Amino acid sequence: MTTTRRNLLRTGSLGAAVAAAGTLAVPAHASPAGAPGAGPHDTTAFATVADLLAARSAHLREGTVAVVAGYRSPGDGGGMTVRWDAAGTQPPNGGTVLRPADRPARGRWRRLHDGVLDFRGFGLFDAGAPADDALDAMVGDPSVHRVEAHTDLLFRRRHTYHRSLIDLDFGGHTVHTGGIERNTHDNPFGAVLFFQGATTGDVVTYPLPAKVIELTDAFPVPDSAAFEVGQWWAVRSDEVAGGGSDERELQKLVEVTEIIDGTHIRVGYLNGWELAAGRTLTWRRVEPVVGARVSNLVFLGAGQDTGAVDDEYTGSHPVAYEYAVDCDVSGIQATGTFWPVIMRRWCTRYRTVQCGLKNPPTVMYGGAGYLTQQIYCLYGHVADCTTSNVRHLNDLTASAYCQVVNCHGDGDDEGGNPFTTHGQYEHDLLFDGNSGLMDIANSGAQWGISAKRITVRNHVCSWFTANTKITDLTLENVRVIARPTFDPAGTLVVNADGAQLRGCTASSFAVAQRSARSTRPTTITDCTFDLPKGSVLVQTPVTAPVHFVRSTLTGLDGAVLRGSGPVRFTGCRLVGDPAAAPVSVGAAEISIDGGSLTDTGLALSAVRDQRISVGGGAVLSGTNAAKALLSRDTGRDTTVTWDLSGLRSTAADSGTAHVRIDDGANRYTAVGAGFSGGRLALAAAAFGGTSLLLHTSCTEEGVTRVGLPPQGQRVDAATGNLTV
Repeated sequence: MTTTRRNLLRTGSLGAAVAAAGTLAVPAHASPAGAPGAGPHDTTAFATVADLLAARSAHLREGTVAVVAGYRSPGDGGGMTVRWDAAGTQPPNGGTVLRPADRPARGRWRRLHDGVLDFRGFGLFDAGAPADDALDAMVGDPSVHRVEAHTDLLFRRRHTYHRSLIDLDFGGHTVHTGGIERNTHDNPFGAVLFFQGATTGDVVTYPLPAKVIELTDAFPVPDSAAFEVGQWWAVRSDEVAGGGSDERELQKLVEVTEIIDGTHIRVGYLNGWELAAGRTLTWRRVEPVVGARVSNLVFLGAGQDTGAVDDEYTGSHPVAYEYAVDCDVSGIQATGTFWPVIMRRWCTRYRTVQCGLKNPPTVMYGGAGYLTQQIYCLYGHVADCTTSNVRHLNDLTASAYCQVVNCHGDGDDEGGNPFTTHGQYEHDLLFDGNSGLMDIANSGAQWGISAKRITVRNHVCSWFTANTKITDLTLENVRVIARPTFDPAGTLVVNADGAQLRGCTASSFAVAQRSARSTRPTTITDCTFDLPKGSVLVQTPVTAPVHFVRSTLTGLDGAVLRGSGPVRFTGCRLVGDPAAAPVSVGAAEISIDGGSLTDTGLALSAVRDQRISVGGGAVLSGTNAAKALLSRDTGRDTTVTWDLSGLRSTAADSGTAHVRIDDGANRYTAVGAGFSGGRLALAAAAFGGTSLLLHTSCTEEGVTRVGLPPQGQRVDAATGNLTV
C-alpha cells in the first residue's frame, strides 16, 4: 500500500499519521517502498518493524517515509514513523536506527520523533529481556528529552550519563535488576542511572587574605577574570586545623552570580560558617548535569541473598547524581536496595518526593540501606517519603538550606534512625511534620560533629539525640514517646548552645554541652518531661545558662542538675513522690521564679559555691525521701547563698523541713515568705564566721524551729515575723 504525501496532508497531516502509528491498521504485506512510480518523497506503511526491515532496500530513495503500525503487531504501542537515510552507516539499535534485513553497508531507517520515546519502540514489552541497550540509545540521543516506560523492564548494567534536560518516566512500572553486573568497591554511585556532571581543569586555589564572615555571598579570589557569571564551581575549604580528616566548613556547588571587582565574586549561596584569614579555598569549575529527572518506578534491588559483605558488589539501586543542578526524583518505591535509593553529591536545587524504601539487606553497613543520602548539597527539598526497616530515610551531610517535609520511617528498632545529619558543618535545615528516630551531627569527630540552625517541627519519634556541637537548634512540638522495643526511656538530648525547645514532650530528657558558639539563650518552654529515676537533667559539661519556662517535669526521683551553669525555672511545675529523692543541684546558681514543686525538693550538692533563689510566688508542698524541701549536702566547706522571697511552702508532715541547713558557710535571706507546718531547721553550725542569716517579714503557721542560732550582729530571725 503506497500513500502519497499529498493524501496524508489531505487526511490530517503527516503528524497525524505519526500519532496514529500505534493503532493504524494496515495490510500484513505492504508494498515495499521504491516500487515503480514511487516518488523520492513517498510515504509508505507497514504492519510491523519486521515487515519494514524485510522490504528490500536497493531501490529506496533518500527521504522516503514509512509509517509502522506496531513493533511486533499493529497497535502494540511500538509503532513509529521512520525516514530513509541513504547515506547512514550508524550501528542499528533496534529502535531509532534500523537496518534492513538485506544488511546494506549504507542506508538506515531513522526514526522520526518529537523528542519523546518509549521502550516499546525498541521491541521491549516486559522484563524478559534486558533494556540496557535501548536505554543507552534513547538517553544518548540529544534530540530525545523524555523517555517513557509502559511495561516492566529489566536492567543488567550500571549506566553513567553526562547529559542534561531529560526526563525518565517509568510510568509506575517495575524495574528488575536480577543478574546485574558487579559494582566496584565502596561505590554508591554505581546505580542503574548515574547522572554525572564534568569537572574541568580550571582550578583556583587561594589562601584567604582576610576573614570571610558568616552569611556572606561575596568571596575573595586572586583574579576574578578567571570566573564568569553563570558558571558553576565546586568550592571547598581546607580542613579545620587540629580537626578530623574530613572536617571542612565549606563544600558546595555554587553558581557565579556577579563579578564584583577584580578580586571578588558573588555566588548564589550565603556561606554558613565564618572562615578565618589564612584558610585556603579551592575552586574547581564544573559543567553540571542540569534537569535530568527520574520518576515513577517500582524498583526491586538485586543481591539480597548473597550476604551483606558481597552485597556492595551485587546489590543494585536506581539513581545517583554528582555535580547536578535541578535534577528531581519522584515516585520511586524501592525494595531491597543496598546503596541509597537516591544518592546525591555536589547537587544544588532539587526535589525528592513521594519515594520509599523497604527492607534493604543491611542497616549496619555504613552508607548502605538509605532512601536518600545527600553530600555537599544545597537547596534540596525531600517530601512525602516513607521507609520501613532501613538505616536512614534522609541523610544530609555537609548540606545547607534543605527541607525534609512529611516523611515517615518505621521499623527502626535496629537503630536505623530515619533522620540524620553527619555533623560535617550542616546548617539551616528544616524538618517538618515527620516521624521516626532522629540523630543530628553524630557520625564522629572525623567530620566535625558540628551543625547550625537546625529546626525540627511537629516531629514524632521514640528517640532523639542532638548532643554534639549543634548550635541554635530549634525544636517545636517534638514528641518523643517511649517505645519498649527500642528505647523504653523515650530519650531526648540537646546541646546547650542556643537550643530552644517549645511545646516538646519526652520521658528521659537531658541537656548536654559540647560547644559554645551561640549568642542566643538555651530555653525550654511549654514542654513536658516525665523523667525516669535518677535522670541527669543537666549534664556535667554544661556551663551555659539553661532556662525552663512554663514547663512540667514529673516523675522526679533523684534527678540531677550536675552542670555548673546557672539553671532557672520560671512558672514551671516540678512533681515527684513522697518517697522519692529530691533534685540534686550542682549548678552554681539555681532560680525558681513562680510555679510549683510538689513532693520533691532541691538539695544543693555544695560541690562549689552556689546561689539559690526561690520567689515570684513559687509554691512548695508535700515531702520527699530526704524530708527537706530545700537543703544542702553536708560536709562541704563551700558557701551557699540563699535568697527566699515571696514563696509559699507547705510541709506534708511535722518531720519535713521547709529549709534544712546543717553546716558549711551560708548567707541566708528569707523575706516575705510563708511557711505552713513542718520544720525550719537552720543549725547554728551553719552560721558561724562570715555567714549571715536574715529571716524577716515571714509568716510561720504551725512551724517548728529547730536549732536556729541565737540572735546577733550577723543573725536576725526574731524580728518582723508572724508566727502562729
